[in-house]
Amino acid sequence: MTVERAASLFSATFGRPPRVITSAPGRVNLIGEHTDYSGGEVLPFAIGWRTWVAMAPANGATSRVVSATQQGTRTFDIASATPSGSWCDYVHGALREIVALGADTGNVDVAVLGDVPAGAGLSSSAALEVATALAGIICARGSLLASWDHLAAAAHRAETEFVGVACGLMDQTASAYATEGHALRLWCDSGRREHVPFDRDVLVIDTCKPRDLRDSAFNDRFASCQRALAAIRRMDPSIQHLAHASMEMADAAVMDAVDRRRARHVISETARVGAMVEALESGRPLGDLLFASHQSLRDDFECSTPELDWVVDLAMSRRGVDGARLTGAGWGGCAIVVGTPEALAALVDEIGPAFETAWGRTPRVWLTRAEDGADVDYVET
Repeated sequence: MTVERAASLFSATFGRPPRVITSAPGRVNLIGEHTDYSGGEVLPFAIGWRTWVAMAPANGATSRVVSATQQGTRTFDIASATPSGSWCDYVHGALREIVALGADTGNVDVAVLGDVPAGAGLSSSAALEVATALAGIICARGSLLASWDHLAAAAHRAETEFVGVACGLMDQTASAYATEGHALRLWCDSGRREHVPFDRDVLVIDTCKPRDLRDSAFNDRFASCQRALAAIRRMDPSIQHLAHASMEMADAAVMDAVDRRRARHVISETARVGAMVEALESGRPLGDLLFASHQSLRDDFECSTPELDWVVDLAMSRRGVDGARLTGAGWGGCAIVVGTPEALAALVDEIGPAFETAWGRTPRVWLTRAEDGADVDYVET
């Protein structure tokens, strides 16, 4: 049904049907937070909320983009290297990247529609970038991404080099390549990935405290991790990524105490990804790993919030809950809970009213499972 709504938005705005409609999902990261830009491992999965992009070649000399959730129509020239500071930079940047890779896209008209909540830590920006890049390739009738090998990388460069968020490649990779019923284990130093069976329900609680990573402490944490790596490399130049260091190295290297805490999180969190895969494969409980991840993010990386801590503490106190933690970059956004179906159903009913009493606003609460990644939903014949 949303494919039809995307087509309708495009036609109503631009007066003709789109050539192509693509979609890409948001993601939940089961474990492995703030490790991707330090060469570590992550374990995300795609969720059921998606962004649809309808596109056709432009009739004029500029690109135009409209969103179902934003006022007005934005215009830009794909060749321009200057971001506007608005939401359409994600579209502009993704199109610039595929042109740089050889796609003869030219300027295009674009309509965007989706249900991935912005600012919730569910990678709405990656979903938009991946769907846009895929639509641009198909719209240009190109074969550049016949194997989709460049799709996530192009979307990632759009975010880091054009939008200006120094993130890792986890979000775009999960949005592009995830598969139903599986989490995606990604080695961020090499790009190697494998699908890990994961068929459990996950409760997602959005604390409705949005954050824009361009304005958050994200880039500060990135810089802190880079300083920690530099300190460790002065002691051992063979270490190429912070996630490859040992805890003993982090303790022995000469660095600021804050940078040391950031390093401890990255190193321990990377180890937890491998332990989580082993737990999933063996059927062992996941709770200790999830809660240890949250504690590390709260105390060492300092990216939690009182609201997220409250959600995790409440969930962990309920019978049948296996584990809980914040997901995404933090500083707001979402927490996840894993447990028995009965425990999660009870939390769905309980947590909204309790959160509103405690914090004065109503959270968004969903049950989700691992879904498929990017897809081409319509191509003009």
